[in-house]
Amino acid sequence: MLQSAQYSLSVIQDEARELVQKGMVSRHQPIYILCQFIPAREWASIECELERCNFLLRDRIGDLVGREQWDND
Repeated sequence: MLQSAQYSLSVIQDEARELVQKGMVSRHQPIYILCQFIPAREWASIECELERCNFLLRDRIGDLVGREQWDND
């Protein structure tokens, strides 16, 4: 019996950060937009992890990924 992959918050944040950096999503869009880039069979476990960490799907991606850090200002 196969179990669906378990996603930690840090993995979800890294994936979201990468999509922002590639310009595929905006920091101002709601988190639920990420479901377009994640296989449907995996979305339920991601949604559960976000909920466990007190994130709502209507929260902004920017809230999920946190502040951007610049190497050279």
